[in-house]
Amino acid sequence: SIGVLNKVSNLLPFEVSGEAAPKEELRLRHRVLDLRRSQMQANLTLRHKVTRAFRSFLESQDFIEVETPILTRSSPEGARDFLVPARIIPRTMYALPQSPQLFKQLLMVSGYERYYQIARCFRDEDLRADRQPEFTQVDMEMSFMSAEEIMSLMERLVAHIFNEVGKGSLASPFARMSYAHAMERYGTDKPDMRYDLFQYNLSEILAESDCKIFTSAIENGGIVKGLVVPDGSRISNSRLKNKGDVSNEAVSAGSQGILFLRVSGASMEGSPPVTRGVSEEQFRSILDYTGAEDGDLIILVAGEVPVVHRTLDVVRQYLGKDLDLVEDGKDGLVWITDFPMFEWLPEHERYQALHHPFTARNADGGESIYDSSAHAYDLVYNGYEIGGGSLRNHKQSEQLEVFQAIGLSEEEIKSEFGYLLDALDYGAPPHGGMAFGLDRLVMLLAGEESIRDVIAFPKTTQGSCSLTSSPSGVKADQLKDLKVSFEKGDEK
Repeated sequence: SIGVLNKVSNLLPFEVSGEAAPKEELRLRHRVLDLRRSQMQANLTLRHKVTRAFRSFLESQDFIEVETPILTRSSPEGARDFLVPARIIPRTMYALPQSPQLFKQLLMVSGYERYYQIARCFRDEDLRADRQPEFTQVDMEMSFMSAEEIMSLMERLVAHIFNEVGKGSLASPFARMSYAHAMERYGTDKPDMRYDLFQYNLSEILAESDCKIFTSAIENGGIVKGLVVPDGSRISNSRLKNKGDVSNEAVSAGSQGILFLRVSGASMEGSPPVTRGVSEEQFRSILDYTGAEDGDLIILVAGEVPVVHRTLDVVRQYLGKDLDLVEDGKDGLVWITDFPMFEWLPEHERYQALHHPFTARNADGGESIYDSSAHAYDLVYNGYEIGGGSLRNHKQSEQLEVFQAIGLSEEEIKSEFGYLLDALDYGAPPHGGMAFGLDRLVMLLAGEESIRDVIAFPKTTQGSCSLTSSPSGVKADQLKDLKVSFEKGDEK
């Protein structure tokens, strides 16, 4: 017999057992029902398996799990903090951790040689499909291990995870690429290695051309790069011109647009500024340098270095999907290494650490710390960074040098990081570590486009929870207890 334990009194807002997913806004508002759908059941089960695989491998390697504080102090580096007023200590704030970075380093000083944690982290930054204000990080730190040893261990960890979730075996060692080579060839430090569309710096060849767009960019410190697309006839001219879909992708990345050149036998066709401004000799040099052949398309972008790189990276990703260049089931894993220690912030007229200011510099770096590369390594999977790490500054003098290089005053160093410097002076061992973004890794393993599809109760792109209507206002007496008030005009 069948007994009814509880009845549904209202019509469901969408079909739970249907194949097609409802609109995301509706799904997030009725997340309890959405989590019943087979897709979400499979995704959260996969997340459990990945988390279990992390734990089982790390514990087999003698790692111990240690929890670190959620209420901590604000840091001047990194993204914007989420702040929590401290009621019992007026006019002070806790900050929610962006990562357990400093606590795990302190644990190394305390003699816990292999630490890990499934850590909740918080960053108050603009959101996107693969970013949430609160996220989960699998955090690790190890003493007395070289970067090579750490990377080798992490490869075994990733191979274990892939095997546990049914993705099959992975070839080891993973591919490696320097940061400089990644930027030169792909225009990004997160290249998708599953297909071949490469960028080429044509600045030297085109510096003496009669194309003002190229020469002006080069004279102003910029570059000209070309993205070579084999069998370019698959992309019509209208798509490359102003208002075409490929051109629109380039503009969305911050450029003024694109020019193009087609290899047609022994001659070139394409945008008028190119065909009129590039000589036959320069055309031949481009073909020799890029290896472009008859029928190939070269998409050209000129401008400031970051804009050119970002533009051609966006166009490359767009064409990779549009031309169906990615084989089903193919995975692309690559280590990116030898990052610069710092990047210049022109708006602030100072340097900031490219990774974070606790990263050690390579011993074979330049004479100046600003010319040195960082002892850092990122693991990229199918065009997404899934993990990153570095060796740390384990000597107080080395850490002080980095703080000074990013423009922190003696007072700021003592106030913000005095406890770390004291700990490093207690005989800190050489140490390094790595952290994986659990949400992003599960998203990729599940074949999803958004991490919201692998998190049980995610936030929207506006940082709100449609299910619980958070963030929300609070009662006046709660604000009074915290000695917090809002300025007039802040109301909704």
